[in-house]
Amino acid sequence: MSLQHCALAVAAGLLFAANANADIGVTADLGTTGAGVHIVVPMETYLNGRFGVNGYKRNFTTTSNSIDYAISGKLNTIDALFDWYLRPGSSFHLTGGIIYNNTRFDASAHANAQGKFVINGDEYEASDIGELTGSVNFRKAAPYLGIGWGNALARDQRWNFNVDLGAYYQGRPNVSLASEKCGTDIATCVEVAANVKEERARLAEDISSLKVYPVLRASVSYRF
Repeated sequence: MSLQHCALAVAAGLLFAANANADIGVTADLGTTGAGVHIVVPMETYLNGRFGVNGYKRNFTTTSNSIDYAISGKLNTIDALFDWYLRPGSSFHLTGGIIYNNTRFDASAHANAQGKFVINGDEYEASDIGELTGSVNFRKAAPYLGIGWGNALARDQRWNFNVDLGAYYQGRPNVSLASEKCGTDIATCVEVAANVKEERARLAEDISSLKVYPVLRASVSYRF
């Protein structure tokens, strides 16, 4: 997440707050989007705006179609959300908005215990394959819909607790997979490239269910 994006999110929240000449709430969040912080400002009588950032990093290993991968994962989102409260004093709200989705996974494949790769059913020496790397990312703009409980701007208390339950649509994952520095004859390298292309298509199909990302998030808020 760039400092520019963070600054834009915070500036937007402060601008709304300044125009409303009203209280500001700040939340500390934890959930399936990672750890985050949001500014909450009043928009209309029953409408609050939430603007913030979320992030989480994790390295892990996984196996897909007989290939072992080391994954470097980064969840990274910026939220512009709007909470609509159905009646005065209610904690329950409907939430909609847009998310800037900078989530990304980078992968590096490793040979099996025998020092070989099995790609699209064909076996190769690790030295012949060279480097097999890939990545997964998503479209940047993701619409969000959900429900929640809690109000960071409740008039009767400074501290509050909020829960979000929803999902954002991030579209079909963009998957890349390529072999570089092939260390064998040209004919075999051409065959490897073709098999890697098939493997990329199979991997994309395996993770196609990630079009919709679930959000379950809890937060503690303070009203200034």
